[in-house]
Amino acid sequence: MKVWIDIVNAPHVWFFKNIIKYLEGEGEEVFITARKYGDVLQLLDLFGIPHTTVGSHGATLEQKLLRSTERVYNLSKIIEKEKPDVAVSKHSIELPRVSYGLKIPSVYVLDNEHAIAANKLTLPLCNKIIIPEAMDVWDILKTGADPNVLTRYNGTSEVIHFEDFNYNPQIFQDLNIDLKKNKTILMRPEPALASYLDADCRKSVLSPIVDQLEDYANILVIPRFKEQEDIFADKENVTIIKPPVDTFSLIKKCNLVIGAGGTMNREAALLGTPVISCYPGNQLAVDGYYIKKGLMKRSTNVDEILDLALELMMNDADQKQIKTDNLLQIMVENIYGMLEE
Repeated sequence: MKVWIDIVNAPHVWFFKNIIKYLEGEGEEVFITARKYGDVLQLLDLFGIPHTTVGSHGATLEQKLLRSTERVYNLSKIIEKEKPDVAVSKHSIELPRVSYGLKIPSVYVLDNEHAIAANKLTLPLCNKIIIPEAMDVWDILKTGADPNVLTRYNGTSEVIHFEDFNYNPQIFQDLNIDLKKNKTILMRPEPALASYLDADCRKSVLSPIVDQLEDYANILVIPRFKEQEDIFADKENVTIIKPPVDTFSLIKKCNLVIGAGGTMNREAALLGTPVISCYPGNQLAVDGYYIKKGLMKRSTNVDEILDLALELMMNDADQKQIKTDNLLQIMVENIYGMLEE
């Protein structure tokens, strides 16, 4: 069997790299396409994953429409020649449209119910949709998805990221990070270029939080693009981390994560690092999953975030790590059992 996988965002590289290994270990042929966006191509090269680069991401609505249209056109020509038996993606806009047009069965992995426009363009065309049990099925059905094609699982997709993770306790030294304080906070700005979030890439909800906390801890910031790097570049106690790096070891080594996105927050919850979500959009069901388990805090109020940050940095996280170790084991068994089916 030949499997086409389309990778369009950096976290999806972490998600698919072990699935690719799994499929190839089962004797399947895997053909990978990727979009130039963020650190996607660098991560694929880092892991030695062969891929065909097709298209890029736009900043404005017009650019997104034009580049997505161009990408559908170019992918159609490539995939017609490759003739895969099945297509798999995680939030790719173009794969479901191309696979539907070429009558290739498609599998779609979804964890953002608030990406309404993207979901309307893709979900009605998919033959199989994989969603977390935490997600309200109605949020999926109202975008036009067929209820008969839904497969649900217990957990979130980030669990697969850690399949072969080996913690590096020397990560700070390896990155030559200058530590001036006893505590260290890792921060990730919001996905300002995403179509589902109304945000300005020249600003960040993290700015006032950084201003208040840089006297208490070393601040590490992993920006998504150059404009976000510029926001924090001149801060005295802020270190800009330029990916690709071993972000999992960074998360585990830090005393706290404050994230205005989603994936890194959930990774922190699974690694047992205290984490505060300040994502400026509507709360995602997958974040609610960890909040209910006491593994993530959420607030968009700066004063409340500051109070939570100081409290969490003072508390011992050993018991929390035991809870996350058990959670990881349960989710790994659940997800890989689903793949075998």
